Amino acid sequence: MAAVTFDATTYKQTTRDQWQQAAEPWHRWGATLEDWLGEATERMLDLARLAPGARVLDIAAGAGGQTIAAARRVGPDGAVLATDLSPAILEYAERTARATGLSNVETREMDGEALDVAPGSYDAVISRLGLIYLPDRARALAGIHRALAPDGRLVSVNYSTPDRNGFFSIPVSIIRRRAKLAEPTPGQPGPFSLGDDGVIEELYAQAGFDEIDVVRLEAPLRLASTDECVRFEYESFGALHQMLSGVDDAERTAAWDEIATALGQFDGPDGFAAPCELLVAAGTKR
Repeated sequence: MAAVTFDATTYKQTTRDQWQQAAEPWHRWGATLEDWLGEATERMLDLARLAPGARVLDIAAGAGGQTIAAARRVGPDGAVLATDLSPAILEYAERTARATGLSNVETREMDGEALDVAPGSYDAVISRLGLIYLPDRARALAGIHRALAPDGRLVSVNYSTPDRNGFFSIPVSIIRRRAKLAEPTPGQPGPFSLGDDGVIEELYAQAGFDEIDVVRLEAPLRLASTDECVRFEYESFGALHQMLSGVDDAERTAAWDEIATALGQFDGPDGFAAPCELLVAAGTKR
């Protein structure tokens, strides 16, 4: 396949558009997301060393499950700013915060690579499955470093390698083949872009963080059946639809049929359980 030049500007606009469309289903599947990502979220908040009164910046917050968890930890004297490229998905985060009686959550549309916040104003920065999708992560981490107070903590949750995340890597592989898409180049954003050994550690260190710690967590995606998993990914995984945008309806349908067949290997007597390994990466600003 011919190499395609990566256009970060187009990628960001497409990403914004896909999350504008996926905002409602991502919110609707919120209980599934928190069951699946709950342990990693709690570990992220533990490593962030959140205490009552802390100020937290959440990057690529999405519908805000981790935002709400952080807001509960820091209490009424603390504050959480949830940011995302998609204003539509942030509306759900704000709505959920109000519904749960939290008054310490603010939402703001913001590019994670262009943080418009006062230097040194946050005790912790968190990002759950967001850092992997930023094109210029060096710029993003430089901005995060500026936003943190001395001894402030950055903690992100990321996927590890494709072979340990079959629930996602199998659909990605099928779609890439059917849509005739080239393999991502090193450094290009994507779900597994920070999964190889040492990549996150080097990224954090280059941005000026130390006390770097990366924790591996098994977080299998468990659902009632393969059909439910396919519905979950079809409705809420905007990246997969983005990859299929250049094919016709018949090929798109065939791709999803093949995905359903391939994911069927994870169905068992107790339901669907597909492998997922997450990396929870922490670092301290000095």
